[in-house]
Order: sequence, then C-alpha cells, then structure tokens
Amino acid sequence: MSIRFTRKARRGMVALTVAAGLALGAVGCGGGGDDDKPESSPSASRSGGSRPSAQEGQSSKPLAELKGPNGLLLQITSAVRDSGGFVTVNGDLKNDGSEVAVIPAALSGNETEIMNNGRSLGGATLVDSKGKKRYYVLRDTDGRPLTTTGFTSIKSGETMDVFLQFPAPPSSSTELTFQLPLFASAAIQISG
Repeated sequence: MSIRFTRKARRGMVALTVAAGLALGAVGCGGGGDDDKPESSPSASRSGGSRPSAQEGQSSKPLAELKGPNGLLLQITSAVRDSGGFVTVNGDLKNDGSEVAVIPAALSGNETEIMNNGRSLGGATLVDSKGKKRYYVLRDTDGRPLTTTGFTSIKSGETMDVFLQFPAPPSSSTELTFQLPLFASAAIQISG
C-alpha cells in the first residue's frame, strides 16, 4: 500500500512541477493577460496540440532544419531554457514528400522503457561539446518521454507541431547540437 501511495505522490509532484514550470514560463514571457492565444498544458503539448508560449514573438525563420527519411523535415523553431531546470525545444515536423510518410520507429530511440510507450521523438539528444555531455529527452515517473507522442504517419504536405524537453545544460552552454535518429544533426542556440 505504501508503495502505491509513493508512486501516486511522485506522479502528482512531477505533474505539479511541470505545470508550475509552464505557468512560470508563460508569466515570464511578458504576455498580456487573457489574449486569444491557445492555452498550453502538458497534455495539450504531448498530443501535438498547442505549443508552449515561449515561442511567441519570435521570427518565422527556424533555428535549424534537419532532413530525415521519406521526405520528412524537422524545423526547430525555438529552444528555451526554463527556470525549472529544463530546455524545451519546439518545432514543426513536415512531410515534404509526395506520399504519406510512415514515422520510423527509430525516432523513439532504442530504450525499452520509451519504446513501450509508443511512437515518439524519445531518441533525440542535445550534445554540449563544450561541456562534453549528452542530454537525453526527459521522462515522467512512468517512463513516458516528455515529447510529442502517438503519431505514426504524416500525409504529404502536412505539418505537425512537436516539442521535446531535456535537462538544462549549464547556463554557460548556449550552443548545442540537436540529434534525432535518421536525421541530419544541427547546431541550435538556446535562449533564456
């Protein structure tokens, strides 16, 4: 009985921490009250719905474009360091091909715990060559990756909003390399 309570308590703390981090991020952006902007929540972001508000106000030029298999193109639109100790990377996954693109299972990575939670971008990493460290996608207490999940294909010409959360590197590290299996790597600049 006490183990079940401990797991529930941990899940509640993780959910509370993520919600507080997102709320602090939205407040710190200087947005104006109740604008007609889409709300952002962990469940909305996880399903590919709305993106965190840290991206608002940035130019439409992506930080990086990574080409992948089957006409897939990942455009990274923001990489923001949050006060909660993590980095949120937002982007658009687009099918530039002429046919439906099946999302390769390799994008989920090769860790059994992440693969057991369905298709995701859980195989992504951030590499800090200056600090000589590699950062993996964060997971919740049930092993689910804190990234967009649950997609299997993208129609030709279609674009899907994606997000990924990583532990934050030291504040002195602002340029990192974003890597995703089967895609080209790209240097990105972290703001915040």
